[in-house]
Amino acid sequence: MKSTGIVRKLDELGRIVIPKEIRNKLNIEQKDSIEIYIDGNSIVLKKFESNCIFCNNSKNLISYNDKYICQKCLSRICDFNSQNNE
Repeated sequence: MKSTGIVRKLDELGRIVIPKEIRNKLNIEQKDSIEIYIDGNSIVLKKFESNCIFCNNSKNLISYNDKYICQKCLSRICDFNSQNNE
């Protein structure tokens, strides 16, 4: 993990401000969703990206009932269904 040398204090509601330089570098914009992880004694913030529910891929996604599936997994499901319906 690379140190930025930036230190922020929590406000009375437990909030911190992510510095603009970091937001710009990671392409985080206002209203973007951020995932929060715990890694040992560290808190990790990550820009939220939708992922395929089967393979975790984040490219070429299709949304169905608030779930995401990639084109590759969708093709596999379609192939499986067509084989079993013969």
